[in-house]
Amino acid sequence: MYWSVINDASRRAQCAIHAYVLMTNHVHLLVAPAQAGGVASMIQIVGRRYVQYFNRRHHRTGTLWEGRYRSALIDSDQYLFACMRYIELNPVRAGMTSHPRDYPWSSYLANAELDPDPLVTPHLLYDRLADNAIGRAATYREIVHGAGACPAIDKQVREATQGGRILGSPAFRLRVVEDLGLPSEPKSHGGSRR
Repeated sequence: MYWSVINDASRRAQCAIHAYVLMTNHVHLLVAPAQAGGVASMIQIVGRRYVQYFNRRHHRTGTLWEGRYRSALIDSDQYLFACMRYIELNPVRAGMTSHPRDYPWSSYLANAELDPDPLVTPHLLYDRLADNAIGRAATYREIVHGAGACPAIDKQVREATQGGRILGSPAFRLRVVEDLGLPSEPKSHGGSRR
């Protein structure tokens, strides 16, 4: 049901999902919105529809989520595949499976094994991996399982997402700050620690 709600919400909010994993207690999505506010709109639709469904099904009321969703702007040229890899290997890192192809609630099967998944929209950089679908999937598998794995990059992805930071080169961060008027670092929440 959650997959179905995300699928509908992403289409209604005009958001392309390039990678995802639905875990037992959280979700990772790599999303490209077609318009400003698209991601927030998509998450709002998901929240409304899924919470209503869940509450009806389990005869409960109230909120379901612990807090607000977390997000990070990423420099696609530098970090797209690192983010996709990070997302799709989440069940392996969590010890839920030894290989991402064995976890059904992820985009890995679409991106690496060519299994159709209506939720997944290939990113332009993914399409450029090879001249044909078989070649793209093979190259993508090499990216996910190859020597390109870097714990430091995984740490950057995790910290950017959890902290609401911009993930990219200094030039990319500066461009985002100037073009969108966003702060280079997230604002602290709450008042003085005193």
